[in-house]
Amino acid sequence: MAQAVNIMQFPEETQNEAQRILQKQRQAYFDNPFPSLEERRANLQKMEQILVDNQDAIAAAISQDFGNRAIQESKLLEIFLSIDGFRYCRKRLKKWMKPQKRDVSIWFAGASNKVIPQPKGVVGIVAPWNYPLFLVMGPLASALAAGNRCMVKMAANSSNLCKLLHDLVGARFDEDTVAILPGVRGSEFTTLPFDHVIFTGSAETGRTVMKSAAEHLTPVTLELGGKSPTIIAEDFDLETAASRLLFAKFMNAGQTCVAPDYLYLPESKLEAFIETARKIMARRYPDIHNGQFTSIIDDSSYARLTATMDDAASKGARLINLVPANNPDSASRLLPPHLVVDVGDDMAIMQEEIFGPLLPVRTYRNLDDVLAYIKRHDRPLGLYLFSNDRDLQDRVIKNTISGGVSINDCSFHVAQHDMPFGGVGASGMGHYHGHEGFVEFSKMRPVFSQFRFTALPLLYPPYGRVFNALYKLMIKLKL
Repeated sequence: MAQAVNIMQFPEETQNEAQRILQKQRQAYFDNPFPSLEERRANLQKMEQILVDNQDAIAAAISQDFGNRAIQESKLLEIFLSIDGFRYCRKRLKKWMKPQKRDVSIWFAGASNKVIPQPKGVVGIVAPWNYPLFLVMGPLASALAAGNRCMVKMAANSSNLCKLLHDLVGARFDEDTVAILPGVRGSEFTTLPFDHVIFTGSAETGRTVMKSAAEHLTPVTLELGGKSPTIIAEDFDLETAASRLLFAKFMNAGQTCVAPDYLYLPESKLEAFIETARKIMARRYPDIHNGQFTSIIDDSSYARLTATMDDAASKGARLINLVPANNPDSASRLLPPHLVVDVGDDMAIMQEEIFGPLLPVRTYRNLDDVLAYIKRHDRPLGLYLFSNDRDLQDRVIKNTISGGVSINDCSFHVAQHDMPFGGVGASGMGHYHGHEGFVEFSKMRPVFSQFRFTALPLLYPPYGRVFNALYKLMIKLKL
């Protein structure tokens, strides 16, 4: 009866589109609650092929939504990583789906234990605008591998890509399996009684999503963000560190949840780092109007970033334009990459996630001070250290906590399919990617099978001498 109530909870005459599709997907789940290996592989293969066949159209739609984004950037960071993720899941799915044998206590000798991964049902995916393809396809790969049905809500700033994906996915999938929902409001979507919700976005909105999910006791995966610190140690080559750090920071114009948010480097290396950064960025972006530097997503975000720069400058920070031939351009929302030096904790740039092409730089004499600063603040989604000293690496990792870590590079822990990706504390909860994503969207269901002969009846009531003797034996034996 509980299932029937769930299916019929939205009266047909008052249903909105999201409710209609949820009802259809839930019915499909009840009709086929455990899709076969072949069905799941076919779904992953179809999604992969959609991306392979439509790379140029997808990259063009993303660029149109941003105002401008390099086609190459979208292909590398979104399309390729998404395709690679589907392939990774498809190749390993047979192993993941196998029931897991578990040990049996000696007190239940002859019985057996196993854990069966079963689909949860209907998964709601809420994706942001900054990586609008990858942050749909990453969760989708994990959820489809686990055998679920999926509904996707994309950001309003991703309307062109959303419409394209709606058409492409709708041509290959019935909406009872995968549905992209253009135009659906967040309040209509996140209040639905999904079997699992994954949200990627701001911490503030994440709290709202979690409150909505709590109404239905829906489990949530939250991928948020935060101020991810980067540390360059004394022993590491400065030019190599700068080259890698600046690529991770300024791809997508810094609009990346795992972007390096601020940098700590040895006091003696500050001016050398500034000059190195200028040379590197002059080679990479001689003209930010040439189509290879990404626009800020919208006017309000552009205004927020310029206000952040003004706030820092008014409080004594030094702003260094790394491509001085280019000035901020509000019409195209192109904001040149900047270093911001001599920053203080009273500045907005050190209090809020930047999400733009601004890199605050601080110096240190004692690494303990850096670690103390990191520990005093919210736990970030990423932490980045440039050092070849294994002891120092171990010291930094064990004295901090973050969603993930990249050593001698930045951000690319998110691109490792065989490692879980997720936040901790203010940067999120739960994991996906690879096997951890399969587990996240599965009910890992324990199954105990009793042996046909068991001594357990000796412990049944009425309790007396036999029970007392056996209980004393159980406590005494250390098996």
